Amino acid sequence: MSVQRKRYSSEEKTKVAVEAIKGQKTINELAGEYGVHPTQITQWKKHALEEITTGFSGGRERRERTDEALVASLYQEIGQLKMEMDWLKKANRER
Repeated sequence: MSVQRKRYSSEEKTKVAVEAIKGQKTINELAGEYGVHPTQITQWKKHALEEITTGFSGGRERRERTDEALVASLYQEIGQLKMEMDWLKKANRER
């Protein structure tokens, strides 16, 4: 018998996180009201607060992180291709 996890939409998560941030109800009250474990609400609240700090940067920081990851990935691929090319050249010389 498998246990099905309930999936929450981003709108539901946001609504619960905002309620938790407001602080008008306790986490346990919100958990009972929305049927979500208190730990999950705490995680959603933390995630929402982290996103708020970058929300007004226009996504610049997020784009910079994405660009850095892309550059690192491309350098890794270049290194891999160079190694393969060197190996093929060596194997061709040994024939």
